[in-house]
Amino acid sequence: MSAMTSLAGKPLAVRPRAAGPHSSSRARSLRCTASATSDAAAAARSSAFPFVKIVGQEELKLALILNVIDARIGGCLIMGDRGTAKSVAVRSLADLLPEIDVVFGDAFNSSPTQPDLMGPEVLARFRAGEKIPSSKMRIPMVEVPLGTTEDRICGTIDIEKALAEGTKAYDPGLLARANRGLLYIDEVNLLDDSLVDVVLDSAAGGWNTVEREGISLTHPAKFIMIGSGNPEEGELRPQLLDRFGMACTVRTIFDKDARVTLVKNRMAHEMDPVGFAATCEEEMSALKAKIAAAQLLLPEVTMDRDLALKISGVCSLIDVDGLRGDLVVTRAAKALVAYEGRSVVEEEDIKRIIGPCLSHRLRKDPMDTMDGAFKVMLGFNKIFKGSALTDFSAALAEGIVDPAAKAKEEEAAAAAAAAAPKGKSGAWGGLPGGR
Repeated sequence: MSAMTSLAGKPLAVRPRAAGPHSSSRARSLRCTASATSDAAAAARSSAFPFVKIVGQEELKLALILNVIDARIGGCLIMGDRGTAKSVAVRSLADLLPEIDVVFGDAFNSSPTQPDLMGPEVLARFRAGEKIPSSKMRIPMVEVPLGTTEDRICGTIDIEKALAEGTKAYDPGLLARANRGLLYIDEVNLLDDSLVDVVLDSAAGGWNTVEREGISLTHPAKFIMIGSGNPEEGELRPQLLDRFGMACTVRTIFDKDARVTLVKNRMAHEMDPVGFAATCEEEMSALKAKIAAAQLLLPEVTMDRDLALKISGVCSLIDVDGLRGDLVVTRAAKALVAYEGRSVVEEEDIKRIIGPCLSHRLRKDPMDTMDGAFKVMLGFNKIFKGSALTDFSAALAEGIVDPAAKAKEEEAAAAAAAAAPKGKSGAWGGLPGGR
């Protein structure tokens, strides 16, 4: 009790920069831990399945790439069948992430030049005019395990240091590690509601506030949220759905050639991960360069006001709540244009991305069986083409029946039935199959 009472009035410290009588041994421990973590991260990256070798799932891959190009899109929700490479695609994305400048040894991945991306300690040094050393690191990808707790996500007091040295120290959580990076939640539809609320608050404001055990701390938590899950295991709350910029539905591949290629790639990777990655090194390098070029070109991409008005018209027509849908469609269209090396958004670009941007934002009607993406395309055709039934051949391919054609068929069947001769009541019609 006395040890905890002595914390009153003590300055708040962050664990990685701890100092005190055991600082040398702690520093050695931190260096060993950092080295082990770095080695583990490097091993994980080297064993990750190459992104360019994922067969099919083009919509999913495009959505992930667009989020890397422009983090303001707001992440991606991936729902689909079991064994469809949802988590594989996300983890392989780590190899495509560019490097960023960070403050050396900082727990919050603070930027050395941007105050809104600095942790509390670095921000104080920056305002004091100190020279802040920096280093390069790959954009972090942090996974949230299903069994995690609120303390592990938000961070908590460092009890070890509090008892040993009598000072308040903050032990950063997953949100601190994910700052300026990606936060991946596998089986997001199974995450506890209280944890979902914590993540939503940070995703909305870009800051994480910790108020517990005498600690009062606010640090930046600006991250791209990526979630995946199986819809058979439960639905997501509408508040969580709206936080994801894009949503993709992944389905099992039934093409035999594609399945064989996928199986061969997977088996080759399991036998020799490093050798398999070396076979596609040129493709990965080309994709990284293309993404880097798109990030540089993005600020120069423009969109006509007429297209922006039509995007808002589609959102209004299909009853999308709020303005987040308008923003995401605009940002995703610009990112797609930059990715393809162009500078002006066209109607076809909007058509390619508007489904993943809006389909998960529609109001749920338990009696409506129509797919959300199809509804979005009907709205797109109505606003952009003048008729919701434009290009019905594509709809037919998805199993949607043209109502006009169906009505004609029903009329023809009724006319044929009326014209057919009717037998007398009770008359024997002969044996089945007879004439």
